[in-house]
This record gives sequence, structure tokens and C-alpha cells, in this order.
Amino acid sequence: MAITALYRKYFQKSKIFLYPLLDIKRGTSVIPTETYVSWNDTYSPEDMKLICVYPIRSDNEFITFQQNVLFKHNRLYEYSQINDDTIVFVFDFSDLKEDWNYFLDGKYSKLKIELRRKILAYFQNNSGNFMYVESYLFPEKHFKKYSELLDVDESLLKSVGELCNKPDLQKEKLVMEIVNLENLKFLT
Repeated sequence: MAITALYRKYFQKSKIFLYPLLDIKRGTSVIPTETYVSWNDTYSPEDMKLICVYPIRSDNEFITFQQNVLFKHNRLYEYSQINDDTIVFVFDFSDLKEDWNYFLDGKYSKLKIELRRKILAYFQNNSGNFMYVESYLFPEKHFKKYSELLDVDESLLKSVGELCNKPDLQKEKLVMEIVNLENLKFLT
């Protein structure tokens, strides 16, 4: 599938560029409703935490996934049941400091090649988002097409170096209070 139009609506950059780095396979019905890089005053983007919000379900698939994948994940830092309907898992990315900072700066093409490949593999060739994600991670392959779509000189895009805007840190901030602070579970 070729890119024929620009994707102009804001999307959660943490969901596209960070969530795939958790190595959680696609295809399960257990996916976060949203992801963030900060949470109230508890975590700031500089803390290098990915915050994933999941709806609580009582079915076996969710319970098994929670027990075998989320609770056992090597990046899991803490989790908290927010209320009867929502649980939040916080994953630590402090071992990827340089790449985290590239993410915050919107320098997606500067992420380590193995991380970019992992992100792209998550979206697979048959996904409608694949070509867009590829263009963000490997922009040099797409400068010509974007210059046509934007009606700008290709050299301008090359000088900028990126084809996707930076994360909007206001939109990447979870604003949600924990109903009962006793529910907060620290793993470190």
C-alpha cells in the first residue's frame, strides 16, 4: 500500500513508537485503551515510563494475559487498579535513555535500528498503518513522496530529517486519580 495522503490527525506517539517495544504480540483482544509517557504529578516524561491503561475484564483471556504477560513482564515497574473498571500498568524504559530522548524530541529515525525494526515488525506489512510508520522510522525512503504531498522542495524535508511531529506531551499525559491508594503496587 502506498502513501497517497498525509496523516494529519494527532495520534498517541507512545502507542506507535513505544508500546511495540514491550514485545507484546498483536492479535490478542487485551490491548491498552491508551498509552502515555506521564501521569499526573507522579511520572514526568523524563522518568522514562510507559503508562498503559487497560479496561478490567472478567473473562479468562484477560485474566490469563494479565497473569502470564503483564504481571511477569520484565519492564513492569508498578501497577494500580484505578477503579472498578480500569487498571494501569507502568513499564520502565530507563535502560533505553538515549532512544527515549530521541522519542521525546520526535527524532524517530534516530532510534537504534533494532528498535525501529521491532516497531515496524509490530505493524506488519498488511496493516493500514505500516507505510506511515515506516515513513516515520525510515524517512529517507519517503522524502520524495512527502515533498509531492506537501508541495515543498524535497531538500526542505531532508533538512528537517523527520516526517512525523513530536509527541504532544499534554496529550501524552494521563490525568487520572487512583480511587484507593492502597491499590498501588510497586515492584521495585
